[in-house]
Amino acid sequence: MSVTQQQVLDSLARIKSPRGVALANANVLSAISASDGKVFFSINVDAAEARAWESVRAEAEAAVRAIPGVTTVMVALTAERKPGSAPPPPPTPSRGTPGVQPVHAHKPPQGGQSPMARQSEIPGVAAVIAVASGKGGVGKSTTALNLALGLRDLGLKVGLLDADIYGPSVPRLTGLHDKPELNAERKMIPLRRFGLAIMSIGFLVEEETAMIWRGPMVMSAVTQMLRDVAWGELDVLVVDMPPGTGDAQLTLAQNVPLKGAVIVSTPQDLSLIDARRGLAMFRKVNVPVLGIVENMSYFQCPHCGTKSDIFGHGGARHEAEKLGVPFLGEIPLHMAIRATSDAGNPVVDSEPDGPHAAIYRAIAGQVRDQLKGVIAAA
Repeated sequence: MSVTQQQVLDSLARIKSPRGVALANANVLSAISASDGKVFFSINVDAAEARAWESVRAEAEAAVRAIPGVTTVMVALTAERKPGSAPPPPPTPSRGTPGVQPVHAHKPPQGGQSPMARQSEIPGVAAVIAVASGKGGVGKSTTALNLALGLRDLGLKVGLLDADIYGPSVPRLTGLHDKPELNAERKMIPLRRFGLAIMSIGFLVEEETAMIWRGPMVMSAVTQMLRDVAWGELDVLVVDMPPGTGDAQLTLAQNVPLKGAVIVSTPQDLSLIDARRGLAMFRKVNVPVLGIVENMSYFQCPHCGTKSDIFGHGGARHEAEKLGVPFLGEIPLHMAIRATSDAGNPVVDSEPDGPHAAIYRAIAGQVRDQLKGVIAAA
């Protein structure tokens, strides 16, 4: 049964806003996306009123979920501060409920409290690490997935969260396109493949859908995928971050105590400049940098084995030495890595005895060694 936008609006018309007006007529709803039983929209309010609207958000989500044919619902509460108004006090996070954060959440709120005070562990997850890059197109998602598989091969229980809201790649890289189901606690159950627990915003929207989301909605979505997913018992949750140093990165750093970040770069000067920015951002929010990976480090001819430094070579190693962080390894630009990624069969799993799988496992080994104390304590 197909769910329509009008059905969603009709269900929301029965909910009263804090102003006493029907939610559907309160002029706070974003465009409603309703397709194949999946419904997404946001409630956009002034930050000063955010606390009063959280119960309305929960009512709206429950009302839409009760519509016959609805399988997945995401209702984000986004709060923006009006020009000239004082920033609101930080919200108190509640279990299973997406937090509401001001647009400039990286600035300390009034009273001197650090945004990092809102951090809380994800139950059952020993360590959360981010795989990040200063710019797109450097192979970050491929690296994140194969790193997760390398950690799996070392005997760890691993999850993978695709937090790249604007360009989720994990569905294509894993060959997964099913919709997550809900458990008895109304939390999403991550999909499983290759022995990993996997979640992506790409499982909830069509591959061609343009994610035209403003900062607060991105922050709310990242929070939901961290908190409203039944991750179970994991040694490591690898988070594939969007490129850059924006809202998603800050939300993750402020939401959970990250145990480390892996920076992915290519050898080019331009990529290294952006990688430097990413590294500086994590240091600024007190996240340990586990190291730098040089992806597309060299081209290796599949026929003769000759190496060619198409993008230069060794830049990331030099940068790591200069910045005083570990250099984790070099990954070549090779057709096998590209082809297995496009086919949804990553090289660490599809060619476990090959040279590329060995490189990823060596990188995973260095990451594991830096997390040993955290995992053992958990």
